[in-house]
Amino acid sequence: MIEDDDNSPAGRRIIAKPIVRLQGLAPQVSERTRLLLLGSFPGVASLQAQRYYGHPRNQFWRLVGEALGLPLAEADYEARLALLDRHRVGLWDVITETEREGSLDSNIRDPRASDLLALIAGLPGLRTIAFNGGTAHRIGLRQLGEAAARYRILALPSSSPAYTLAYAAKLEAWRQISLIEEEQA
Repeated sequence: MIEDDDNSPAGRRIIAKPIVRLQGLAPQVSERTRLLLLGSFPGVASLQAQRYYGHPRNQFWRLVGEALGLPLAEADYEARLALLDRHRVGLWDVITETEREGSLDSNIRDPRASDLLALIAGLPGLRTIAFNGGTAHRIGLRQLGEAAARYRILALPSSSPAYTLAYAAKLEAWRQISLIEEEQA
């Protein structure tokens, strides 16, 4: 960061911002989880609220709700999590800790990967892993390695408001999760 300083020779000085490591959210899964939805890393609003997809413009709850026929967008956070669990859907992120200014995935620096292999080892009913956005997909597949072959993998368009694909096109892609749930019922 640069700020004006009348005492320095050039009239400006550089002030270093302290680097803050951001901690992600805990996984929201149960042994019943059959579909695991993985994002990249929570945005600023989500971290402040300590809730997945906490930014009001993020389309996640609306997309998943419409795809599964659940009233997620209208429900409070705890009810959303309970509805997902009842429908055997879990949430987590592929990055558990990072440095980032703002909420954009492109600003992620020095990420620490989530231990996806340990998580999925405790999910005996898991059949499908869906990635919310390209960053989650790229990082998550690298983490899963050969284990990815045991699951149906879906790469979904990002629910972030920064990803400007039309909502109808996003929803069409996200509807794949409803077909997965019907097959697994």
